[in-house]
Amino acid sequence: MQNKTTDKPIVSSNSVSILALRQYLKMADRCDINYQPLLLQEGLLNSTLADNTSRIPLKQFETILQRLISNCEDTLFGLHTSAHIEPAFYSVQGYICLNCANLREVLVTIPLYEKIVGDMGVSDLIYHEDKTLLRWQSQLLHPEVKRHVRENVISSWLRFTQQFLNIQQPPVSIWFEHDAPESSILKQEYIDIFRCPVKFSQEYSGIWLDNESLDLRIEQADENLLRTLLEHASNQLQDIEKDQTTSDQVKSLLKLTLNHQLPNCELIADKLGISVRTLQRKLGSENTTYKALLNELRQELALHYVKNSRLSYDTIAAKLGFSEPRSFYRSFKQWTGSTANTYREQINN
Repeated sequence: MQNKTTDKPIVSSNSVSILALRQYLKMADRCDINYQPLLLQEGLLNSTLADNTSRIPLKQFETILQRLISNCEDTLFGLHTSAHIEPAFYSVQGYICLNCANLREVLVTIPLYEKIVGDMGVSDLIYHEDKTLLRWQSQLLHPEVKRHVRENVISSWLRFTQQFLNIQQPPVSIWFEHDAPESSILKQEYIDIFRCPVKFSQEYSGIWLDNESLDLRIEQADENLLRTLLEHASNQLQDIEKDQTTSDQVKSLLKLTLNHQLPNCELIADKLGISVRTLQRKLGSENTTYKALLNELRQELALHYVKNSRLSYDTIAAKLGFSEPRSFYRSFKQWTGSTANTYREQINN
């Protein structure tokens, strides 16, 4: 297992989609909370709330939730908020999940595009022989808000899987890092919602799934629509990250183009609206090069796909823009010191 990570500070560029906030506002309506004065105090106009593409700073999101929680008498505010989950609250990522072939493909896709929903936390996968943990690590700072959002994220995952992917098999177990409530009535409510053992004070927070359930077919999956949605998601990520460093923008553009064509420096410079020489100069000022960024991104994605998917190595090579599989095999050996097959076997044991 990986080591437990410490909480990361919230940086000023972190943000949250307004769609993610709407789920909590729905719960606030249910609790009869008059949140309009709060939103006005935070400078959130109705036009912003109505714009599906708008985003708010993560610190502002946390402040709003802190106020909503303190004004609600529901001790399980976050957990109960998951009852209002809709695909739209996940932005394009929700519709991507609806069109994946199976749950395994969903799990591999979530970490790649969850920034579109927001920077509240990050997901990854931990594989065991017979079960897999979809882990979520919060980036929030306020302990109470962190607990409520953590419980909402994990219970929303389960409800989404059952209601919209029509996968009814209950999880193996649920893990939470925070302590259990003292009330036996509240403890029972967790079990009623998750329909499986719920364990508190654990090393990680997440949902343990039986590996056999990962390959259950998602009935409404549309491969052609999925390709369109993935391209749209990549464009959204590029827009979200437009104020980042040139290096990050280049990596975002590479992620968008790798599946479609062999990337080159001229294409990326053109998409950024600058000359190749200017791109090289900007990257040089950040102590990197186009070739180094391409290699870095390929390595990141290669490790992600080999570890978290069952895609064939030829398919992974194509996804990474290699002209032939042999180039991928050679590069993977240079990155890790082992073959892709050996690396995957070691991860799964």
